[in-house]
Amino acid sequence: MTTDAGEPALTIDELAARAGVTVRTVRFYGTKGLLPPPAIGPRRVGHYGPGHLARLALIEELQRQGMTLAAIERHLSTLPPGLSAHDLAIHRAVVASWAPETVESVSREDLARLAGRELGDEDMDRLVALDVLAREDDGRFRVDAGLLRLGVEMLDVPLSQETVLAARTALIAHSRAAAGELSRLLREAVAERAPQEVRTLSAHMHPLVVQALLTVFQRSLREELRAWLSEPGA
Repeated sequence: MTTDAGEPALTIDELAARAGVTVRTVRFYGTKGLLPPPAIGPRRVGHYGPGHLARLALIEELQRQGMTLAAIERHLSTLPPGLSAHDLAIHRAVVASWAPETVESVSREDLARLAGRELGDEDMDRLVALDVLAREDDGRFRVDAGLLRLGVEMLDVPLSQETVLAARTALIAHSRAAAGELSRLLREAVAERAPQEVRTLSAHMHPLVVQALLTVFQRSLREELRAWLSEPGA
């Protein structure tokens, strides 16, 4: 049996072996909706193709960047339907070159060292709510070191947690919309290139895009604050 692309179809054992995961993991991802169902062949045997393999590689990359399965599920749900194995490989290349290597698992003592101060239980709860920290089963914490300093500074801001979380939600929503549009434009621009070329190009673009977004946001925020403070009674 072959796939629509003319490549040999894989059994679940062959797919797991090629992807470097267990059969149990493949089945689990299928039940969570992270993998599309296989094509059913003779004798009711499921057959998988290059798209499944590329999707497993993307899931592995997202996990390596520190994303939880719930976050990966949300991320995958935002991808356009019907992406080919090549499209998924391009997306993985973009993720690999743009996502920072800052997520690590640390003890509470190490967390205090990284934060530069002792963190009380209330501080920890607030950082978890801000998604800067995630508690692990063994009592350690998964932390994005790139966000920790910012999160610790937010602890001293005289705003309620509800306001901070609402601001975070607004920023994430608009950032994802911008990232989605930029990703679409990038995919269209490099659709015919090999994943390795995409990774190199994306790595060069990353600092430029980040700086552009930061500059535009700072300018927009200044204009909003200037308009607000110029209102009568402000």
